[in-house]
Amino acid sequence: MLAVNYSTIRNKLKDYCDKVTDQYETVIVTRKDEKNVVIISLEEYNAIMKAARNGAYLDMVDRSIAQLESGKTVTKAMAELEAMELE
Repeated sequence: MLAVNYSTIRNKLKDYCDKVTDQYETVIVTRKDEKNVVIISLEEYNAIMKAARNGAYLDMVDRSIAQLESGKTVTKAMAELEAMELE
């Protein structure tokens, strides 16, 4: 992980973009008043987003399992479900 001030990265943006994509580097651009930003590759961003979505899905599955284990379920016959669908 690299930390670079705004002026430096502005002058060498291509070089830092190449480090991010070719060397899988993460670049933190430091700015005044702690308004820092992070530069990562699109590949890394997509992996983070996928992990976040998977995490949310797994949380939902965990909640469902906990509901099952605590008996907080409702049982319906197929005919009841089909009747609900028609309403």
